Amino acid sequence: MDRELPGSLWERLEPLLTRVERPSRYLGGEWNVSAFSGEGTEVVLAYPDVYEIGQSNLGLAILREAVNGIQGASAERVYSPWGDMEREMRSAGIPLFSIETHRPVARFDILGISIPHELTYTNVLNLIDLAGIPLRAADRSGGPLVIGGGCGAANPEPLAEFFDLFVLGEGEEVLGSIVELVTRGNSGGWSREKVLGEAAHLRGVYRPSEYRVEYGEDGCIRQPSAGTGKVHKNLVDLDRWLMPMRPVVPFCEAIHDRLNVELFRGCTRGCRFCQAGMIYRPVRERSPGEVVRMVDELEDATGYEEVSLSSLSSTDYTRLDEVVGKISDICEHRRMSLSLPSLRMDGRSVEAAGRLSRGSKGGLTFAPEAGTERLRRVINKPIAEEEMIRAVITAVNSGYRRVKLYFMIGLPTETDSDVEAISALVFRLRDAVRSEGLPPPACNVSVSTFVPKSHTPFQWERQDTMEDVERKQNILKSTLRSRGVKLSWHDKEMTLVEGCLSRGDRRLAGVLERVWAQGARFESWSEHFDLSRWENAWREEGVVPDFYCHRRRGEDEVFPWDHLDFGVDKSFLHLEYRRALKEDTSPDCRGGDCQDCGVCSGLGAEVVLKGEWR
Repeated sequence: MDRELPGSLWERLEPLLTRVERPSRYLGGEWNVSAFSGEGTEVVLAYPDVYEIGQSNLGLAILREAVNGIQGASAERVYSPWGDMEREMRSAGIPLFSIETHRPVARFDILGISIPHELTYTNVLNLIDLAGIPLRAADRSGGPLVIGGGCGAANPEPLAEFFDLFVLGEGEEVLGSIVELVTRGNSGGWSREKVLGEAAHLRGVYRPSEYRVEYGEDGCIRQPSAGTGKVHKNLVDLDRWLMPMRPVVPFCEAIHDRLNVELFRGCTRGCRFCQAGMIYRPVRERSPGEVVRMVDELEDATGYEEVSLSSLSSTDYTRLDEVVGKISDICEHRRMSLSLPSLRMDGRSVEAAGRLSRGSKGGLTFAPEAGTERLRRVINKPIAEEEMIRAVITAVNSGYRRVKLYFMIGLPTETDSDVEAISALVFRLRDAVRSEGLPPPACNVSVSTFVPKSHTPFQWERQDTMEDVERKQNILKSTLRSRGVKLSWHDKEMTLVEGCLSRGDRRLAGVLERVWAQGARFESWSEHFDLSRWENAWREEGVVPDFYCHRRRGEDEVFPWDHLDFGVDKSFLHLEYRRALKEDTSPDCRGGDCQDCGVCSGLGAEVVLKGEWR
């Protein structure tokens, strides 16, 4: 790697690395990092968390290769520096730098920030500030275009003041279009304003400054944001984007230290709490031959000993048996292991996982979500208890000795009896294994708190107060006590902040800036989270979190994100909300019974008829 490119900070940076934890986070030079010429349009892709987490992000790895595949363009990476490194950088006057060439981020043409979830928002602001870029987009007259995207940008309005552009949906294609536009602008001497104006005409690109928001006396938005019309998300055909094929292999261990190959995107199961299942529709499967080829070539390029076939629900892949058979042969020949994350809680999924594992088996993870069949109907995840029992027994028979169960509390219509039923269900599953003469598995029960998300049927619903959450958590603590069962839960204070941001609007920009200025970093790490900073900022900005979290919305209320179209009609989402309150379920449309959610009709007839989308 050339550390002598113009603008490299390496000589000033090197002494700092002896004084920080895990200097490998900042070294660069990993396997499969490309050489950089320092010419052409330069993009730096950022992830607002530490290297070990960001390096495991599949989306960022895909975008890196997509940009590097464009002639005359290059992409580098940057992650949030840990607290010790940030202190050293600020003390020494060293700005945020790229990992590959250690050049200042402010010298790149584009700063693309992947936003995974709401509790990374303060890290997002910190990345911009560390780069020496003005926080607010309105204050920028030069420097890189600051572009956001990812799951946490499904409702980008709390961050709207800090970004020049957002990319809605999948970024492989549209980021390439933005890069090509910037290249033309650089060669043609375009102004920054002209580049941004042209980019805003691309499908899937949202420029917040072109939209104006008006509020009524009740605090609600008076009318849809006045701007250039709805912004429609972008979608890609997975077989045209076979990436990443040369992912970076880190020096230090990442949280997902393995190959990740996508089977498909999207999900039509219709779980009403699940934002990903709504915004990533329609389902698009990668062809079996391409999946197998990717696994074969990726192993050559990386040397990893494990490959994971990823999706929102891996066992929903329609040609799973065919793919697994061929990949298993590759894995056996190369002494690799194969795993399927995101399993449904049924016997078929467990049997599929069992066929993949050789030798000792660790644990399997399932997500019943609720303790009663009634509440599972409400959330449209109608798993019968008999299926759960069969899945756990099959897992134990297959040699698995640990089971992790994910549940939620605070779901719409939930009662304390529903919470108590979580404990009762865990014990019934354990007793069912014993009744078969088998040793019960160790049970890790993880309980999160429901947060209503934008673009879902529950976007109208209220969120539990902290008092509600504490009461329900105490019910579980008192009823789920047993050897072999470990209970963990989500911090109620962090859930409050997440809920406020998840359905927030532009008035929260001041809150975010104040909280960040008070030192908020890594808010999703419980040891760094401090609610008092948020309470101070809410008070100083005149914001009442109850307005965002603890009230039900009216059917006709205008949401901050209504001008952003992720494909699913708002009328369909409200119909699903009404069905939830009546405890009615809706079938999976992949079985042929179209639920008229609006995704397919919004894509255009020729796209649907080509058969690219399902």
